[in-house]
Amino acid sequence: MPKKKLKKYEDFHLEIIAEIEKRRPKWQLSSLAWMDFGDVTQIISAHIALKWSQWDQVRPLIPWVNKIVTNQFKNILRNNYSNFVRPCLSCPFNLSESNGSGDACSFTPSKLQDNSCPLFAKWQKTKKSAYDIKMAVPIETKEYEIKKITSDINDIDIATKRLHVEIEKQLNPRHYKVYKMLFIDFKSEEEVAKEMGYKTTEKGRSAGYKQIKNLKKQFKDLAKKILKNKDIFYNEKD
Repeated sequence: MPKKKLKKYEDFHLEIIAEIEKRRPKWQLSSLAWMDFGDVTQIISAHIALKWSQWDQVRPLIPWVNKIVTNQFKNILRNNYSNFVRPCLSCPFNLSESNGSGDACSFTPSKLQDNSCPLFAKWQKTKKSAYDIKMAVPIETKEYEIKKITSDINDIDIATKRLHVEIEKQLNPRHYKVYKMLFIDFKSEEEVAKEMGYKTTEKGRSAGYKQIKNLKKQFKDLAKKILKNKDIFYNEKD
């Protein structure tokens, strides 16, 4: 019995492109001028071609294609947008949401998100220029700059995790539990106070107000000390 002939990517290329094009209205990455939807289409179609052998050809093609397209959308957005945004968005000292301001911070002396914070300063030095780009530039003439940006970028998420580790080393288990709930698990102060059994005698104050306020100040001072004395980005001098 002759072996069944396998279907080739080239036979379905136009069909795959059409499926990718259906996602055009959902494309969100308009702030980086070097990445338009045509680039996205090429990236994803090339990825599908590379993965073609993984398609079980007894199954329908389109669900498999759409799964890859969805995952690639997430990857491209993460790699080209979230990797460049200010670290403040996921920082425990970010007060923007609580007070309605777009750049409030409880860490810096100015109470604003500025380069007196080492994380912000590092972002400003290595990522801000990429995040701010609005005018289109030909990638072919900027190969050196693009490679340099990529090699210079440090992962803010990794640096944040290193900060958490350093803080854990210097807190007793009970205080670290509070820190973790507030700044890693992002629980509300009321939830933390209830779980820790903190109470308050102050009229009109929520449970644990004083204890939580004092601990947050302690955590802030400790974070400042660590960031001043230790390079959590592990740069070349490490």
